[in-house]
Parts: sequence; C-alpha cells; structure tokens
Amino acid sequence: MYQRFVIIFFFIFSNVVWSQQQFSLYFDSNKFELSTKEKKNLDQWFFTNKTSKIVAIHGFTDEDGSNLFNDSLAQKRVDYIFNCIQSKVKIRDDFKSRSFGESQQFSKVKSENRKVIIYYIEEKDLPRENEILGIKNPEPNTHQPEPINPNPKPEVSYPEKLSFDNPDRTKSTFILDREFMKQIGQSKKGDKLTLQNLNFIINTFAIIPASRGKLYELLLVMQNNPGLKIDIQGHICCMPNDKQDLSTKRAKAIYSFLIAYGIDKERLSYKGFGSKNALYPVPEQTEEQRAANRRVEIEIIENP
Repeated sequence: MYQRFVIIFFFIFSNVVWSQQQFSLYFDSNKFELSTKEKKNLDQWFFTNKTSKIVAIHGFTDEDGSNLFNDSLAQKRVDYIFNCIQSKVKIRDDFKSRSFGESQQFSKVKSENRKVIIYYIEEKDLPRENEILGIKNPEPNTHQPEPINPNPKPEVSYPEKLSFDNPDRTKSTFILDREFMKQIGQSKKGDKLTLQNLNFIINTFAIIPASRGKLYELLLVMQNNPGLKIDIQGHICCMPNDKQDLSTKRAKAIYSFLIAYGIDKERLSYKGFGSKNALYPVPEQTEEQRAANRRVEIEIIENP
C-alpha cells in the first residue's frame, strides 16, 4: 500500500537537523480546501509563527482513487495552502518548484494521510538556516572578485495613494498596495502573481470604478521597471466553457490600458484560460470560491 504525494518548494535536505520544524493540516476525503476546524488551526499557526520562514510544503493523499487523480488532488492541496500563506509568512527566496508523485509507506488510518505538511524554521534558528537545510556554504573564492555593478537596479519608492479623475468629473483616491508593487518589481522570470481586488462588471470586460487603482499600480510598476516584461492572463468563474471569451477580453483590457499610457507593446502579451486553471471546482460552492476563480494573473517573462 503506497501513498501519493506532491512536493512544491522542494529542497534536498542532505542533513536534516531538529531545528527544522513542521506543521500538518488535514483534509476531508477528496477535498483540497480546509475544514473550519483546520482553518482555525492554520490561523493559530500564523499567530505564533509571524517571524518564521517556510522552506517547503508537501502535499499528500490517501490511497483511494487512481494515481492521476491523487497526484492532481495533492497538487491542489499544496496550491490551496500556498495561496493561504503567501504574503503572510516569509518564504525562502531560492526555493525550487517541483511537482511529482511518489510512493511512500503511509499510516493505516486514512485520515492521517490526507494532509499538507509545512516545513519551517523559527526566527531564533534563522542564522543557521543553510546548516539546518544541509546546504553547504560556498568554497572560498580565490579568483579576483567581479567588479561591482556601477549601475545597480535602484530601489523604487512608490507613493502611498493616487488620485485620478472620474468620467463624471469627480475625483477618486486609491490607497496603493506598495508592498505588492515592490513584489512585482522584484519578481523573477516565471513567477506568477494575482492582481487582487481587480473586478469586472458581470459578464463584461469593463473594470469597475473601485478597481481602477489596481491598473495604476501595475502601470507604475511597469514605468519604474523598464526591463520588466509580463504576460497578462485572464481566468473566469462559474461556467465550464468561456463562450464569450471573457477571460481573453479581460486580459486584453489591461493590456490596452497599459499601452494607452505609453507602455511598449513589446513588453506585454495577454491570453485567456477560461476556467481551465480554476483554483476551485466549477461550479463553485461559495462567492469566495467564485471570486478566487475569476482572477487576472501576471506572469513574469523578463525582469533583468
């Protein structure tokens, strides 16, 4: 009897030291969302580990179902937990993303196998982080050091808020998410980020007035990072088929906005995925799930 699991943010721990901690969360059968009880456990872990750093997340299933189904379910559990923790707890910068299934001996109690394990290091042990992870320090460099870049990438200071005119001649003020803007600017090739709170009028590609500020956040990032290239990716909720191609039209709306404000189209691309990459099964059960599925993401294509 074997267990299927998926590992993301995987490190090869050649020498596991006791200072590396782990925390487990358990799932109902065939589910990749946490129950109310387990959500409370995760919130409690957040409260007591605000200064810790996550180094890996492992997702597991029981042995019921096909290998393909279990591998997919384990991955969804990992993705779900990652979406819960990102921006709330530090994650090691140089993690590697890998997804694969593997056989392993498991507990005879099925409920103990339906889980995700978070591996983390407490603040007091962070000075020994590489040692704990079994990562050797680099050998001393006997060669001449590389010359210091005389033109390093400057750190961008973004404004706290932005005011702009509405079509009815009134003014709106939007509080900018400066941390998220910095995160985009510092992202690496292949990273994906969701534009939170970017909403559209139902069944259209028109952005609601309250979300206009999110467009200006992205615009400011593109203006202040001239080497940044992105792919804008649209997703919808609620229906298995995107008959109106709304996901593409919504992605194109953001693309067109950036071009209208002077961003070179060579730095931009866009595409729509419909509901193919839904975070929650369609049809969704709650408004929270629908909101999570109808999202716009940006993928970093280049960021020198």
